[in-house]
Amino acid sequence: MLAMAAVVVASNVLVQYPVHATLAGINLADLLTWGAFTYPAAFLVTDLTNRRFGPAAARKVVMIGFALAVGISIFAATPRIAIASGSAFLMAHLLDIAVFNRLRRFAWWTAPAVSSVCGSLLDTLLFFGIAFSALATPLLGHHDDFAAEAAPLLGVFALEVPRWVSWALGDLSVKLLVAAALLLPYRLLLAWFALTGSPSRA
Repeated sequence: MLAMAAVVVASNVLVQYPVHATLAGINLADLLTWGAFTYPAAFLVTDLTNRRFGPAAARKVVMIGFALAVGISIFAATPRIAIASGSAFLMAHLLDIAVFNRLRRFAWWTAPAVSSVCGSLLDTLLFFGIAFSALATPLLGHHDDFAAEAAPLLGVFALEVPRWVSWALGDLSVKLLVAAALLLPYRLLLAWFALTGSPSRA
């Protein structure tokens, strides 16, 4: 539970910091925030809990992690970021649990891979829409001016969009890559559970 809270709080803080670097002529600040690199670990925690103890335990971890993370994030991030993060986190992880549970009897990688993709898509849509979209401003107050500035889509296309749209697409891409990379530690932890005789649901 503390691992979940730590991941979400770190991500809430890091999502406010664009990656100020250039790669192959692309300004990464128009494309990525540091939060994309830490957030996928939350799905790893949820999926391991779901695999080992079942969906009820995973929902409990999500709820407790959600409460701790939102409470701490109010002090570590702006209120709008905290609201966006809390809403996106809760909905995305409940979806992750439901999808994982439906696929748990397939090959070991199917449930965590598919549930993480579904959860990441919903999380990205909700988080960036609430945190940075001008549509949410009347309800949640002023949004980040840098995030709202027009910039080339993904830093390379002629079409200009609010910078947060490229952040959302860039963050989603990194989340999916990191989620794929986390399948290895997921598999190793499953093997460790089996070797130590830890209880695990199929």
